[in-house]
Amino acid sequence: MSDHAVLHVTGRVLVGPDDVRDELWVVGGRVTYRRPATVDVRTVRGWALPGLVDAHCHVGLDRHGAVDEATSEKQALTDRDAGTLLIRDAGSAADTRWIDDREDLPRIIRAGRHIARTRRYIRNYAHEIEPEDLVAYVAREARRGDGWVKLVGDWIDREVGDLAACWPRGAVEAAIAEAHRLGARVTAHCFAEDSLRDLVEAGIDCIEHATGLTEDLIPLFAERGVAIVPTLVNIATFPQLAAGGESKFPRWSDHMRRLHERRYDTVRSAWDAGIPVYVGTDAGGSLPHGLVAAEVAELVKAGLPAVDALSATTWRARDWLGRPGLEEGAPADLVVYESDPRADVRVLAAPSAVVMRGRVVG
Repeated sequence: MSDHAVLHVTGRVLVGPDDVRDELWVVGGRVTYRRPATVDVRTVRGWALPGLVDAHCHVGLDRHGAVDEATSEKQALTDRDAGTLLIRDAGSAADTRWIDDREDLPRIIRAGRHIARTRRYIRNYAHEIEPEDLVAYVAREARRGDGWVKLVGDWIDREVGDLAACWPRGAVEAAIAEAHRLGARVTAHCFAEDSLRDLVEAGIDCIEHATGLTEDLIPLFAERGVAIVPTLVNIATFPQLAAGGESKFPRWSDHMRRLHERRYDTVRSAWDAGIPVYVGTDAGGSLPHGLVAAEVAELVKAGLPAVDALSATTWRARDWLGRPGLEEGAPADLVVYESDPRADVRVLAAPSAVVMRGRVVG
C-alpha cells in the first residue's frame, strides 16, 4: 500500500468488548471513523482487534544471553506475524532501541536488564549484584527503560536446594521506592511463595509467573492492585525442568511439580478475587516467539471467560501499559481475523491481516 493510500477495514471492528462498529478507516497511519474523501482505497474485511499485547516477552535474548540484531529482528517479526504489535520486554541484555526506528516491527516497552542476586539467575541475563547495590541498579535501569524495572525475586538457592527469595525486605522497599520516584513501575520474576509478601507490601506493581500465589496472599494482591502475568505456556515446562534437576535438587524438583500442578487453580483464584491478569509468553529465553494465541487459550483453560482472556491481550492490556487501542486518532496497529475471537479465542492463531502504522504488513 502506498504512503498516500487509505485503508478501509470493514466487517466488525472490536473497539472494545462491547463496542463493535461496522468499519474504520486508516488515513495517514491513524484510525478514523469518519469516511475520507478519496478514491485510493484498499479494503480489508473481517473481525478487527487492536494489535495484541505480549506483556512478558524478551526480544534480543535467547537461552544463552543477548543475540545479534538479525536474530532480534527475526524474533520481532515472528511476534508481529502472530498479531503481537505491542511488547512489554520483561528484561533483555541486548540493546534493541534500533527497533523503534522500524515501521514494520512491534512497539516495545522495555524494562531494561534483569536485576538479580549474584549467581542466582540464568547466566549472561542479568546484572548480578548484592542487596547494598540494589537501589543504584534499579535507578540505572529505571532511567534506561520505558517505565518499567525487572527484578528477579526468587531463584534456586543451591545451599538450600530449593527456590528462595533473593532480597531482604529493606532492600526491596528502598529499591521500589526509588523506581517510583523516578516514574517507573517495578515487576519481579517469582516462582515460589516466600518472596511475594515482602514484594507486595514494599509496593511492587506486578509479579511475573506468580505460581507461588496462595490463598492467604490473594487478598493482599487484590487489595494493593498488584497485577500478575502468569506465562502459562512457560509454566508448562516445569515438569521437564523438575525431571532434569531431580538427582541434584530433589526438593526443588518436587516444589516445581507442585507449582505446576496447581497452576490453573492459582490463576483462576487470582482472577476470581479481582487481581488483574495479563497475557505474557516469556518468549525469547527457552521458548520460541509467536505464542500469544497459545497463552490466551491457556488462560481460558484456567477458567477465565473468553472475553476476559481476550481483553488481557487487547483492550485492558493496552490500558494497563498506557497505549491506545482503536480509538479515533490512534496509530493504526490492528489485527484482522476471519471470525469473532470473542466466540473462540483459537482464531487468534490465524490472523488474516496484520496492520502496523497503517500499512498491511502480514
